[in-house]
Amino acid sequence: MLYSMTGFGKAHVAFKNKTIIAEVRSLNSQKGLDLSLKFTTQFREQEYNLRTLIQDKLQRGKVDVYVTIEKEDHTPEVLLNKRVIKAYYQELRQIADEVGAPSDNLISTILQLPEIAASAAEESDEEEWKAIEKAIMQALDGLNGFRADEGKILADDMLQRIALIDQYAQEVRAMDKDRVAEIKSRLETSVEAAIGKDKIDANRLEQELVYYIEKLDITEELTRLKAHCEYYREVMAGKDDMKGRKLNFIGQEIGREINTLGSKASHAPIQKLVVNMKDELEKIKEQINNIL
Repeated sequence: MLYSMTGFGKAHVAFKNKTIIAEVRSLNSQKGLDLSLKFTTQFREQEYNLRTLIQDKLQRGKVDVYVTIEKEDHTPEVLLNKRVIKAYYQELRQIADEVGAPSDNLISTILQLPEIAASAAEESDEEEWKAIEKAIMQALDGLNGFRADEGKILADDMLQRIALIDQYAQEVRAMDKDRVAEIKSRLETSVEAAIGKDKIDANRLEQELVYYIEKLDITEELTRLKAHCEYYREVMAGKDDMKGRKLNFIGQEIGREINTLGSKASHAPIQKLVVNMKDELEKIKEQINNIL
């Protein structure tokens, strides 16, 4: 199965007279797991274990985890550190008096400073932490379900585009025999026009034409391109959950073969097909950026 890196999950868990709300949001990221946790400092000692659990569940993406605790009346549970607030106020009031600055809005300024919502005086509650962890895990499951649904849409789109690249390559192969004959005829006509037919050494001309046409041969590129497309489909159908990087590498190989086809073809109809293949590949690359 293919998974997208983008998704959203949300869960509610009741605990005593509170409701714990966990939200998880994920966006694509070219790094591993870029994780941001936002929850009460009361449970900071649990952060390392939580990060490990999330790493195992999500693996990659720019992930934001929010935990909110509401009381029965649905108001958020806010725990202000009064000792820190008073200390801030006294220091800022003294500085304001010394520099002659107004001190009317000190409280609103203080509320934006660090450690204001700390709950250092309250030890972590193991049962409450289990409820928080349960909410987070449920939200992660919801996000992974979202990722799977998005991944199916991306997979269908990418497979259709790989099929188009394969189809264009088959059309190129069908045109290739006529292309070689056209190039040979064009070169012979050019040589005859330049030096005259009666002055041409037919054997030498044939040798030069064979040498030149061999350099324009695209059989090997078409064979490799077909193999890359088949491998792409194999990886898509594989059991590995993290396919994004591997698909990206295969896409780069497909791009190299398409570019070589374009540079060696010297044939307008084939060049048009090459442009179409490049267009499909660029759309695939955009989708790969969202794949886990």
